Amino acid sequence: MASYKQLVGTRVQNFTNDPDNPITGQVWYNVTAAEFRYQEQVVGNAWATEAGLNLDRSQLGGAGTDNTNALAFGGNDGGEATETESWNGSTWTELADLNSGRKQLMGCGDSNTAALAIGGNINPPVTGATENWNGTSWTEVADLNDPRRYAGTAGTNTSALAFGGNPSGGGETTNTESWNGTSWTEVNNLNTQRELLSGAGADNTSALAFGGRNLPAVYANTESWNGTSWVDVADINTARYAMAAAGTQPAALTFGGDTDVVTVANTESWNGSIWTETSDLNTAKRYYAGAGTQTSALSFGEATSSESWNAGINLGAWYTGGDLNTARTSLGGAGTRDAALAFGGGIPGGTAVTESYDGTSWFEVNDLNTARYGIAGGGTQTSALAFGGGPGPVTGATESWNGYTWTEVNDLNTARVYLGGVANDSTAALAFGGSLPGETAITESWNGSAWTEVNDLNSVKRYFGSAGTQTAALAFGGQPVVNGITESWNGTSWTQVNSLNSLREYIAGAGTQTSALGFGGRTPPTTYVGFTESWNGNNWSEVADLNTVRIFAGGTGADNTSALAFGGQEPANSVATEEWNGTGSLTRTITSTTE
Repeated sequence: MASYKQLVGTRVQNFTNDPDNPITGQVWYNVTAAEFRYQEQVVGNAWATEAGLNLDRSQLGGAGTDNTNALAFGGNDGGEATETESWNGSTWTELADLNSGRKQLMGCGDSNTAALAIGGNINPPVTGATENWNGTSWTEVADLNDPRRYAGTAGTNTSALAFGGNPSGGGETTNTESWNGTSWTEVNNLNTQRELLSGAGADNTSALAFGGRNLPAVYANTESWNGTSWVDVADINTARYAMAAAGTQPAALTFGGDTDVVTVANTESWNGSIWTETSDLNTAKRYYAGAGTQTSALSFGEATSSESWNAGINLGAWYTGGDLNTARTSLGGAGTRDAALAFGGGIPGGTAVTESYDGTSWFEVNDLNTARYGIAGGGTQTSALAFGGGPGPVTGATESWNGYTWTEVNDLNTARVYLGGVANDSTAALAFGGSLPGETAITESWNGSAWTEVNDLNSVKRYFGSAGTQTAALAFGGQPVVNGITESWNGTSWTQVNSLNSLREYIAGAGTQTSALGFGGRTPPTTYVGFTESWNGNNWSEVADLNTVRIFAGGTGADNTSALAFGGQEPANSVATEEWNGTGSLTRTITSTTE
């Protein structure tokens, strides 16, 4: 067996603490802690929100290579749609229409330049019409022998399979037909009669059929096609219908659907033998389409956004940091993950306590002049600004931190509590929204000596998250009605951009206008959550949850790869601190067990 030195190129080294930039797999001895430690890369799967179709519709067909290359066609937009749209990884573009507008159709194909549109409903008759897409236009080709809708499909535009569904005579069918690029041929039937099932497969010799319904039954059944017949294999974990799928017979993915009780976001991965539950869609949906592979897929239709799937990617993670000395909620924060400041908060009355974090522990430093909670602020560990808050009379008090003491400076023009705020340092800041106690959209800019009112938020809000700087800020979530609304500030005005995936109030934030993190909070009606979402300047993506579920936490950090969460309510006031590593590279301690 190879030694550690042979594998890595060096012996296990001693460090007083930990190395500055350890590589994945590196092992070392921490002399201070008297522990062997190693660097681990956290890998996982995730859905990310993408731009929606230009024409929002359900019951559509889909095809595609992966999450950067897909085709959407037909569907139900209140009628029978003909529209075709192509996805390039960032936007949907309208292309040539189908010859026959229809809904409840099936689609297959291995790219956005080669696809089949099969069957469906041309109100009122069910059709067997088949059209071939060559990247520019649709051409009518040979019809199915058994016209139907809501069938499963697999394969390409030259080698495909259509199975099950709801035929023109009504009821559900087991009929299977094979496409050779020119015509359809009837082959051996499914074992289970059903409609609204899903399929995956590379061609007409290798496919998978799963889920579906034959009311009142909803199925978890999975069948595998070997080119001649269907064989029953392991069921999906959640019986459902009207879901979408991607992949091949030995490596498939299914997501969303309806259990006949509730629409779900469940995602399951097939390894050729069994289905395994994995990360859910951000939005539960049914009667939509999917395309791609088990590791790179796209979900689209039946919602205002699409979602892209990536498997085996480096994931961020929260890990435990040093506790605050004083448990509190609704506190302010400034600085970075490894050099932070926490100030004010509720105990439950307002406190003036200020603490400084060195990446390991919190130390009490000089207090604010005015005790308060629902406070906002920002900046660095040595140059920060704190403003607004309560209790009692809502205040506009503003204080400047020089790394040692707080100094009272000019108040906000509009006193408020539970506001959003960001700051470059003690000389440049932005205050927005909050409660007077009624919600407000007022925005004020700080120039180092005075506050000036500037353009308001588009919507009044409080209990929301914020990130950024004086000239480039972000506001997300909050009340009066719990929402996921996100607004972006360009130094002059606010613009509404893509919303959070999860509607939340009492959420915390960190980072910049183009690289932010939103974490914790409460979803309707009263559920505390640890949900964390990462913002890339365009969309929010769900990432790993906080370890400690809470509301009203403090937050600060450089971007969506490096942040700090501290304090809050869980529901008791918390001292918990968590450090976010967005690259998913974590330091672990090697432990041993004795029997």
